[in-house]
Amino acid sequence: MNDTRYIKPAKSTSFFNEVVAKLTKLGLSVWGSRVLTVVGRKSGEPRSVPVNLLTVDGVRYLVAPRGETQWVRNLRAAEQGTLRVGRRVEAFTFRELADDEKPGILRAYLKRWKFEVGVFFDGVDAKASDEKLREIAPGYPIFEIFTK
Repeated sequence: MNDTRYIKPAKSTSFFNEVVAKLTKLGLSVWGSRVLTVVGRKSGEPRSVPVNLLTVDGVRYLVAPRGETQWVRNLRAAEQGTLRVGRRVEAFTFRELADDEKPGILRAYLKRWKFEVGVFFDGVDAKASDEKLREIAPGYPIFEIFTK
């Protein structure tokens, strides 16, 4: 049995992602959005998706609210990516956080973007206990970003 958590995007999500990606590429970051580009693990072609870049105490993170998405799998395989807003493109490497490291980051992410991603957290919000956030942590990959 595979209990890996993944929430497939609805068709309406594709439209929303296209709009956010276009605005971000034009330099209009929507609530901290960036366009993440990673080489596809199977195709070898660049794959792009809008993401929310979270900064906590000067450290930058990417959180996958839908779980084990394609961008998560591609990023792990490629071991690097780029983040773009407007003409500014940053190459980066990363460190994936262990589950015990995630509660504070999940709380900050939910404080910032619950209106957008709350549906993917099954009623858990920023006011949840550390224990509850630790309990759900395995379903939410989080990457600490290091600029190259």
